[in-house]
Amino acid sequence: MRVVVIGAGVLGVSAARHLSVAGADVLLLDHRGAGTGTSATTFAWVNSNRKHDVDYHRLNVAGMEEHARLAARLPGPRSYVPSGALRWADGAGEERLVADVERLRSLGYPARPVTREEAGRIAGVLRIPATVTAVAHFPTEGYVLPDVFLANLLADAGRHGTRCARGEVVGIEDRPGGVSVALAGGEAVRGDVAVLAAGRWTERLAARAGIEVLMVTDTARGSQTVGLLGYVRSPALGLRCVVHGPGLNLRPAAGGHTVVQALDLNADVDPAAPPAPEGEIAATLARRFRALLPEPGPAPRIDLRVGFRSLPADGLTVAGPASARSRVYCLVSHSGITLAPVLGRLAAAEITTGQEQELLRPFRPTRFAGVRRRDVGVDQRATAPGDQ
Repeated sequence: MRVVVIGAGVLGVSAARHLSVAGADVLLLDHRGAGTGTSATTFAWVNSNRKHDVDYHRLNVAGMEEHARLAARLPGPRSYVPSGALRWADGAGEERLVADVERLRSLGYPARPVTREEAGRIAGVLRIPATVTAVAHFPTEGYVLPDVFLANLLADAGRHGTRCARGEVVGIEDRPGGVSVALAGGEAVRGDVAVLAAGRWTERLAARAGIEVLMVTDTARGSQTVGLLGYVRSPALGLRCVVHGPGLNLRPAAGGHTVVQALDLNADVDPAAPPAPEGEIAATLARRFRALLPEPGPAPRIDLRVGFRSLPADGLTVAGPASARSRVYCLVSHSGITLAPVLGRLAAAEITTGQEQELLRPFRPTRFAGVRRRDVGVDQRATAPGDQ
């Protein structure tokens, strides 16, 4: 079986690897190179913490479990860290945190309240603000180092036979006998199946094959797709786990460094005029980070990076063929880091065996057929300040 995978982000690379492991002849195409889209600007938290749709929650839990299995067999430097996660709240958010812990525990998801002292031991280095009134620990959550993770997946895909090429896809012809993928230079690549894993470009490319996949496509200031990450270059903090607070989310990075995120600031981020290192947004991030340091010190040095989420119009994963007869398999998700290992494995199984995978049944692209965009909305609870 010849498969053309369009998009070398974390989902496309994972699918390519699993397809190659299953024996498919795989060509991985990307316009800009592997990991240069959303995968390069991700908080990379592995979780199913704020997934209110039950089917989506189950899929994300499976993604967490798959990360552990994959880490045991994927060659290369360590990229997945099951560190656990802390979330703390002040008086304004305490009721919500308590309710979330109760909801997750009712689903069998490990979550428990902890004291400030215990939280301090888990995190290792942070000063918990005096305003914090409740803290919860989620021991099965974790994070990945996205650049290392993607490099490991790509290298292993290559070891199993995946071929990589640069190319801008301008059209997809979906025919009963196979697919033809047209490139900007005029050439065409043919295969038995195409996997469309083009992230935020999915809707545009799917439309060229006559497929409806509704995405949030706005990339202007204040859009749900726009996100800002801060990479703390100094001081090296040595954080031990993922942390979510009312004003700042943090995760460990390589070399004792830290990645920070303040979701409430995203509304002020204009991709056409990215925040300046000396601007107000940068100063706010630095002030919030400095407030968590165990000891006073010089102002932190934080590099800023604006990214764009790959966000289906209803906020849920899209996985599956465009129709029963289609040879284009669509794969896009807002939870790409958490889901990459399990989506890659399940998609490869469906493509190579023709057997439907039960976990993917609720997420078919056919749910968008004939639906008006204004009738579909993202659950705002998934991107509220303090969550991801």
